[in-house]
Amino acid sequence: MANIKSAIKRVETNNKKRTNNVMQKSEMRSQIKRVEKLVEANDKENAIVALKDANKSIDKAVQKGIIHANNGNRQKSRLAKKLNQLGA
Repeated sequence: MANIKSAIKRVETNNKKRTNNVMQKSEMRSQIKRVEKLVEANDKENAIVALKDANKSIDKAVQKGIIHANNGNRQKSRLAKKLNQLGA
């Protein structure tokens, strides 16, 4: 454990940031799973709405540096592809 005051403070701030990042990443994954479940159930109208929410949470994660930009773009592309295959 850190003994210096600034190091103790840094550990606390890192823990706070880590918990926030974990929460946001978990929420993003939940949104993605929700879209996939709706696509699997052939519920196109609700899947479109869920896709918008998922894209929003993915963009937030990318903006805050929780995931890489290419990872976010890949996730959004795969979800859109699944949704488009549902209509075909």
